Amino acid sequence: MPLHYLHKEQLKEQLSEQIKKEARILGFYDCGISKAGFLEEDAVRMESWLEKGMQGEMKYLERNREKRYDATKLVEGGQSVITVLYNYFPEKEIPESSHYKISKYAYGKDYHYVIKAKLKKLLEKIEIMSGKRNARIFVDSAPVLDKAYARKSGLGFIGKNTMLISRKGGSYFFIGHIILDLKLKTDEETTVSFCGNCTQCIDACPTDALQPFEVDARKCISYLTIEYRGDTIPREFSGKWQNRVFGCDICQDVCPWNRFAIAHKEPLFDVSEKLKTMTKENWEQIDKPLFKVLFKGSAVERTGFKGLKRNIEFLKSE
Repeated sequence: MPLHYLHKEQLKEQLSEQIKKEARILGFYDCGISKAGFLEEDAVRMESWLEKGMQGEMKYLERNREKRYDATKLVEGGQSVITVLYNYFPEKEIPESSHYKISKYAYGKDYHYVIKAKLKKLLEKIEIMSGKRNARIFVDSAPVLDKAYARKSGLGFIGKNTMLISRKGGSYFFIGHIILDLKLKTDEETTVSFCGNCTQCIDACPTDALQPFEVDARKCISYLTIEYRGDTIPREFSGKWQNRVFGCDICQDVCPWNRFAIAHKEPLFDVSEKLKTMTKENWEQIDKPLFKVLFKGSAVERTGFKGLKRNIEFLKSE
């Protein structure tokens, strides 16, 4: 092997390790790197899922397919995908007594802004080390197969609940990416599942939305409380939401791998004192001004005041 090639490979490895170090300094739980390219097997699975209509009203999943399956279509000259995980597991959950439930990821500020700001800082560090790059930052806001790239970069495996699961820390993570025109040392892809014979997530799902490695969004509480735009909730789900008005954590809560979850250290994800003290009566009397006080700049804004009221009315009518 020519010495100049060896030197180039060593530099690439050193840069990759430095990027991961900088990611940890910025508070990311983990960081992995994969080669930008066409995700053939994931594309086949996604197309099959779409053909079954399991995406429900999420029509955006049917658009930009060529970009969704190939990172090089998102960034001209794209060579690598840097993928990060950011922990959102809370130290304490919102009290369940006399309380409606929202998903843990929505306790604090909207993760899109928090993680994008940190990824912007990471990209700045990369450009200091390697020069100006052609790059884009993605946090669940563009046609990117987030879990596929996380798996491809060795950050975890895909569980039977379709979540990315880290063997070091469970599944309560947000996923973000930097796609850029820089060749880096890639990590080993996680190609197997470590669920074994466990079916706790499938058994616990109250709406039967889960089959091994496949979720029917049309039955999923997260989809129904957030993405579904109908004026009323189908009565077939009556008695199955378990007091949930935004999102659902059931399949994660029962997952044995989440015994390794540790509390996050991000103050912006902490639940507000006002939200902690909300009773069911408060929820049922919520108006737009209170909604803004509780959820301005949070993920709950996605369902909106109208959607949240619809969900509350559905639970009240059970």
